[in-house]
Amino acid sequence: MMVAPKLRFKADDGSAFPEWEEKTLGDIVERVTRKNRDNQTDVPLTISSLDGLVDQRDYFKKTVASKDMSGYFLLQNGEFAYNKSYSVGFDYGSIKRLDRYPCGALSTLYICFGLKPNVDIDSDYLTHYFDSQKWNSEVAAICAEGARNHGLLNVSTSDFFDINIMSPSLPEQRKIAALLSSVDAVIAAQQAEVDAWEQRKKGVMQKLFSQEVRFKADDGSEFPEWEEKTLGELGTFTKGAALSKADISDDGRPLILYGELYTTYNEVAVHIVRHTEQNVADRFLSRVGDVLIPTSGETAEEIATATCVMQEGVVLAGDLYIYRTVDELDGRIASYLLNHSVNKKIWPFAVWCGWVCQVVTVLRSSLPQVR
Repeated sequence: MMVAPKLRFKADDGSAFPEWEEKTLGDIVERVTRKNRDNQTDVPLTISSLDGLVDQRDYFKKTVASKDMSGYFLLQNGEFAYNKSYSVGFDYGSIKRLDRYPCGALSTLYICFGLKPNVDIDSDYLTHYFDSQKWNSEVAAICAEGARNHGLLNVSTSDFFDINIMSPSLPEQRKIAALLSSVDAVIAAQQAEVDAWEQRKKGVMQKLFSQEVRFKADDGSEFPEWEEKTLGELGTFTKGAALSKADISDDGRPLILYGELYTTYNEVAVHIVRHTEQNVADRFLSRVGDVLIPTSGETAEEIATATCVMQEGVVLAGDLYIYRTVDELDGRIASYLLNHSVNKKIWPFAVWCGWVCQVVTVLRSSLPQVR
């Protein structure tokens, strides 16, 4: 039984809306299996948990789909797709609506569907519902324990359409969708401003790390010329402790998990938001200046990400590498270089673990070779 909502809207006349109903997904949607015959569209789609249904050519900087996509599903604007591949923060995959393009081609390993005609379901409401991950517990119930195959959840199509969905009356759905869409608009406007500042920052860093702009010493003298060295000459790599989100607690030692390199921290981490009461070996506890690098991600660009920890004794856990630099290299500078200069030299070492799963990894033995 799904939990009833704690916050409710009222109708325009002040009256209460009807109670929410529990329906199966199959009651309100129908599966889409139409094929991209004669390659009607040349847009190869993939699902990003954060960005939704996007063109592979833009997201991966290359096409990982087959050249002949006539056997792929043809997804139309406004239809949905379920990606059974789990990723950071999305343990049961992602359900996204196609909004960016009139249509696109999607691998048959995805489950595609659209609203049935004449159902009392607002498409925007359903989009927000799926973004809320309210449905995760339903998928967890049909996904066999440990049934993951190379990053894919073992969820059958028939079971997927049997998951339960909470359905308010159509007028209340529209109120919910309007509110959440207005919040999204504010976030988008704020994000545009943040993105503009990020671009300015990148411009400054480009000039600094290309040595187009150089600082001088406090006495006005020139600093020595920069030297090129490998990461292996400047530090050592170890793997994080085998902890997960299940080990998070309200108290205990500060904790950084692998996924937070994408969602919580930037180049430098000063204030640590998570804690754990798990005991780990000293080698998994941070020293000031340690640099964290994810072992895997959805793209080669993602794994070329780094965060410098400016706090002693933080538990470093999950699928991350701990890069401990020598005294001659400040960890903060190493992090900035890894994010904005050396990152492109890491990309060639990325190893694909399956194009459907959208997972790439980098071996610990490869990183010391990067210059």
